[in-house]
Amino acid sequence: MQLRHDPTFALATALLPRRVRPGVHALYGFFRGADELVDGPHKPPTPAARRAALDAWGRELEDGVRRGRSDHPVLGALVDAGRRHAIPLELAPRYLDSMRVDCEAPVRLRDRAALDDYMEGSAATVGRLVAPLLGVPGERREAVARLGLAFQLTNFLRDAGEDLALDRVYLPGIDAGALAAGRSTPAPLDEVARARELFGAADEVCASVTPRVRPAIRTATAMYRRTLRRVEVRGLSPA
Repeated sequence: MQLRHDPTFALATALLPRRVRPGVHALYGFFRGADELVDGPHKPPTPAARRAALDAWGRELEDGVRRGRSDHPVLGALVDAGRRHAIPLELAPRYLDSMRVDCEAPVRLRDRAALDDYMEGSAATVGRLVAPLLGVPGERREAVARLGLAFQLTNFLRDAGEDLALDRVYLPGIDAGALAAGRSTPAPLDEVARARELFGAADEVCASVTPRVRPAIRTATAMYRRTLRRVEVRGLSPA
């Protein structure tokens, strides 16, 4: 599943120690499961039904954590990984908060505060959940959250045209009209600069983990930095 939907993270995951890969795959399965409920080909037909499905997905995880097991294969694997690696699964509902935003159409994040709130729920939360699997000590885990923000902000810049085709504008102030008309438009340089600054967290993360983990972090960061540079040079592309 991870290779099909996100080859960058699939490659990075393959570089991690074997003992933590099942936990990374389980987390990815949880995130992907939520995404399928919002955007998948068999998603529920209405925004209300999609929100209800996300609520049920979250409750099923919470029930699995409480019981120490789940009959759902993805959630069962995640409950097991959470116990083995002390993953703070109590943060998972915050991720689902951001997914609920995408249940509606259109999505228009009106300002940077709204963008930051969305990314705090999605990318930063993902970083905090992944950090124990990387072996990042507690006092350094916010660096993983910042690196997650860099990844997601780069994705938003890269995918602005595709997101608009889904009636979503995550980046306030971009020229959505030009993208809708099939024209490229300059990337917002303030967000490019912010993503570049956030990528600096990779050095702090690498300094806090074992040498065995560093290639995965460096590989994912290098690939995303190249993507950011292409967006900076070429601008935002229509779908």
